[in-house]
Amino acid sequence: MGRKILFITTDQQRYDTLGCNGGTIARTPVIDGVAAAGVRYERAHPQSVVCMPSRSTMLTGQHVSTHGVWMNGVPLPEDAPSVAEVLQDAGYRTAIIGKPHFEPFLDPFARFPENGFARNGTFGPHRGFEHFESATHGAAGPLHYARWLSSTHPEAVGMFYPVLDGSLEVNAMGGGDTGAPQAWVNNIPKDWYHTDWVADRTISWLDSLGADDDWFCWMSFPDPHHPWDPPAGEVGRIDWRDVPLVEGYIEDQTERERVIDAKPRHYRAWYDGTLVSNYEAPAKWAPATLTPDQLREVTALNAVECELIDEAIGRVLAAIAQRGWDDDVDIVFTTDHGELGGDFGLMFKGPYHVDGLMRLPLIWRPAPSSSATPATVTRPVGLVDLAPTFCAIAGLPVPAWMEGTPLPVDDGDADARGFERVLTEWDSDLFGVSVHLRTITRDGWVCTTYQPGTAHDGTEGELYDLANDPLQRENRWDDPAFAATRSDLVADLWDHQPPMKSPLPAVQAPV
Repeated sequence: MGRKILFITTDQQRYDTLGCNGGTIARTPVIDGVAAAGVRYERAHPQSVVCMPSRSTMLTGQHVSTHGVWMNGVPLPEDAPSVAEVLQDAGYRTAIIGKPHFEPFLDPFARFPENGFARNGTFGPHRGFEHFESATHGAAGPLHYARWLSSTHPEAVGMFYPVLDGSLEVNAMGGGDTGAPQAWVNNIPKDWYHTDWVADRTISWLDSLGADDDWFCWMSFPDPHHPWDPPAGEVGRIDWRDVPLVEGYIEDQTERERVIDAKPRHYRAWYDGTLVSNYEAPAKWAPATLTPDQLREVTALNAVECELIDEAIGRVLAAIAQRGWDDDVDIVFTTDHGELGGDFGLMFKGPYHVDGLMRLPLIWRPAPSSSATPATVTRPVGLVDLAPTFCAIAGLPVPAWMEGTPLPVDDGDADARGFERVLTEWDSDLFGVSVHLRTITRDGWVCTTYQPGTAHDGTEGELYDLANDPLQRENRWDDPAFAATRSDLVADLWDHQPPMKSPLPAVQAPV
């Protein structure tokens, strides 16, 4: 039998929020320590920069076009393959605790199994997980955390940011000290907040296992996804007034708008508040109104959430050590996608294939018993490679339906030679706006081609030289000097892009 596996995910976390990745605002000593003892990936990309498609890729080991969850609100088919099923069939105990989001969350008619367990007072099984205990970003909805909070601490339910307004649109209301969008003073005690709850429930499940059980536990934190409303008692950890502006923010308005205008037209349309192509971005907020102080406050609140996650992980690792398992546990840490976080003056997420959303923290600490050597991998890898990696850790063959490859343990690893490119895709059709992107990252270039849609005629694209333009401010798509590079990358993209699932599954809900 293979080793035990702790798979830790966050939601919407930037690469640069960890100290081991150069972050300077949040203190993340636990994950930094895991990285120091393991493998840190410098160029890990998701196969989609939005929640449901990306999480479905983690579970299936398939590209978005293959598993069919082409945008938020499209449920992963009930018969979709699952790495948890593979591990369970091999004798592993399996659990997912925290945010799943393989099925739509807005589900008033209780159509989806994922949302029924808490209503029924049950905990799975689901998609190969014998134990299923769910949470999302607040106290609303049909998930286990919301039910727990309303039954044990009902006074706290109304303390969270009201994500939806009366018309079920995503709220653009600001709060905090600066009126920043979706910043909020949340007076909930830390012990009742969903970050600690996820850690508590993970420890409880691990405590239920036998000493000799092999297990796969997916611990899935809802933060630091917006809204930014960590417990008010913890906000004093970081004074937003002392927080520097992120490197990708361009403070000079003229220069900021010049950079945006050189990108495909939907960048400027969203910046001005005339086009929204993702349900989770407030439709009644224009990024052009974002002030430097608002960005500083959001950055600080986000960092507080990252610190709380790091501390919660530390408690879980201590519980694992107490059981005597720490020498035989592989730890994998990542997120589903990034956060624009002020880059180019933009916030939240959407069809923008730049590093704020595409460059992810990814760390794999093989079990000490494996005698692996700490390393940094610079080759491009994807979340599509996680499920095959879990199979490899368990000593199992990778099923033919998985499209990824077990992650390399260093750049010189013979297995690393196959990691030449990583693909990312976006399709959305929302609010009467359709956007379609395909991206390849290879040889230090990020190349995105746009297919015809509401805002694009199929001729637009983006081409960035990561070595000489790491902030992706100079779009070389139409530069004649790089025409051959562009042509080569686009051809390589289409040579490797899987065909879309047919028929295309229907959107069932906004998110």
